[in-house]
Amino acid sequence: MVFPAKVFEIKDELNFGLTVQKLKDFREEQSYEKNNGETVNLVTQILDLSIAENLISGVLSTDFMQSRYYQRTLVENPVTEEAHFWVTRFENRAFLIVVAPSVARGVKKLLSSHVANKLSKILFITPRVIVETTIPHETLKTLHESNPQATRLIWFDQVEIPGVEKLCLAGSGLADTQLYQDYLAHGQIWYVVFEAQERGLTMGITRNSVLTLFSKSTKDDLINYIRENLLKLIE
Repeated sequence: MVFPAKVFEIKDELNFGLTVQKLKDFREEQSYEKNNGETVNLVTQILDLSIAENLISGVLSTDFMQSRYYQRTLVENPVTEEAHFWVTRFENRAFLIVVAPSVARGVKKLLSSHVANKLSKILFITPRVIVETTIPHETLKTLHESNPQATRLIWFDQVEIPGVEKLCLAGSGLADTQLYQDYLAHGQIWYVVFEAQERGLTMGITRNSVLTLFSKSTKDDLINYIRENLLKLIE
């Protein structure tokens, strides 16, 4: 199973005890009247909250109404979507990790940015405390160049060639140092897919701190890698 995760930074002081208390008690309800007059109670809440050493984990569960046509009649049904999240500290900084898509896929409504904004409001009232993070182009460049044999694919953006938005280097092209240097001269590294050989995991990392795990693994594998290896790459 492919796990996409995105890392945000919490820019305010974080008290673990107070954070757990606010999350534990959170529950919102909203009444929704369907087109047939029936009323449905939609709930947003935090589930499966737990705390371990320097780590808080939980699930943001949100109800939505889904509308579809069945035999030319609009049918509305409630659906529940969930996103797992973790709050952790690293070198005097606090981070939020959300396992959810960062862009819309199908009918998925609970995106990583929505989770970050919702948790920011729950914990700090305002949505502007939990913010985006960045891994510099130079860091991704070093990641590839330190072990190019482990790299499977590189996407370049901010390409200065007219009419070209992105460049991709994959397969045998990655072993061509001159071709890599040519692409590097015209753009910046946006996305790298590589194998973390010491763990046997294949993953992709973007400059906006999205990590996608492609190997057969668990969410624990993903979170452990982020905490031990990815957080130190964020500027």
